[in-house]
Amino acid sequence: MKKQKFDIVVIGGGSAGLASAIEADKMGLKVAILERDCRLGGILNQCIHNGFGLNYFKQELTGPEYAQKFVDMLPATKISVFLGTTVLDILQKKDKDIFYEIHTISREGEISFEAKSIIFATGCRERPSGSISLCGTRPAGVISAGSAQRLINIYGKMIGKKVVIVGSGDIGLIMARRLRYEGAEVLGVYEIMPYPSGLKRNIVQCLEDYNIPLYLSKTVCEVVGQDRVEGVWIAPVNKDFSLDESKKEFVPCDTVVLSIGLVPENDIACSLGVKLNPMTNGPLVDEYLQTNLPGVFSCGNGLHVHDIVDNVSKESQRAGKNSARYILGQLETNNPHKITAKDGVRYVNPTTFYEGEGVININFRSNNIYKDKKIVVKCNGKVVREIEKKVILPAEMETVVVAKNNLTDDIEVGIE
Repeated sequence: MKKQKFDIVVIGGGSAGLASAIEADKMGLKVAILERDCRLGGILNQCIHNGFGLNYFKQELTGPEYAQKFVDMLPATKISVFLGTTVLDILQKKDKDIFYEIHTISREGEISFEAKSIIFATGCRERPSGSISLCGTRPAGVISAGSAQRLINIYGKMIGKKVVIVGSGDIGLIMARRLRYEGAEVLGVYEIMPYPSGLKRNIVQCLEDYNIPLYLSKTVCEVVGQDRVEGVWIAPVNKDFSLDESKKEFVPCDTVVLSIGLVPENDIACSLGVKLNPMTNGPLVDEYLQTNLPGVFSCGNGLHVHDIVDNVSKESQRAGKNSARYILGQLETNNPHKITAKDGVRYVNPTTFYEGEGVININFRSNNIYKDKKIVVKCNGKVVREIEKKVILPAEMETVVVAKNNLTDDIEVGIE
């Protein structure tokens, strides 16, 4: 087995992996990116619509253009890139110079990578139909939004003519518009929640601008068809999320696109012993984005599902820098304290901070729609940060920056 030795190994070559690797390289350390695909960029390569980069690059870019911005930075670095390389497992080592051994398979055979630090930038995957207990037969024509996007944008293959979309996730909203561009009839987007799960801008630009209806508190309860989808039964959803089948209606269609959420990809991290946050399915991390294992960091959609890629890049830069600081012995981890979610907040990232100087960047999502409220951070019942907000939406990630000065106990983040 071939062996390679690096200071930092980044697993994943999408927006998170690229941003973290480039930042770590600036610290003068030896960095490698492992990417299982044949090219860098991750999911961005199939996102040919624009709207990326407005915050990070101050330009409106398509997904491939956004990824290329980072790829173009690589020649000026010493980063080693390994494409077509899939991680099989990771072992902890006790050698003072080698903390982790990463076993991979590639076109060149098996390669073992030795590293002092690992950054998981593994992205996320789509929830399958089984996660919503979709009833009925199993005909052709039921497809995830991401798969539909790849078939149309990468391979030029149309998926259907009369389409129903289940769930109002951003990929599904974007595909509603894309399908309309290609001449398909999009009969509607059905969302089980009383509010949409996608960004407001996508609701407007992808549905309202094209007269595609959005139905809230409704969902597909059964798929009908033998060889190919022939239609779906739609039912309203009660407040307790039970189906009101007395009011269900049949909608003829030939394709069902599922946009029912994303889940951070952490199988390899879990096998190593990384602890997950049950609310996000991403690792529990401290203010440095370090997991419960020393020298193991997480960022991007593998940590928690972000709303826009610009935020992925900003977060991943911090992971790359802190991974390098860990190796250089520059991380202060004295007197840890918890960060917890309170009223109105579904989860927080990170969940641990340390006493000292500097600030904590806390990301969170709300559990409902709130208007004219305040984001409130408290320590021992005392308000240490307060931000007034006109609207807070579950689809949009919120960020609050808190100074650590004089914080000597756990803190809570809530909406009041």
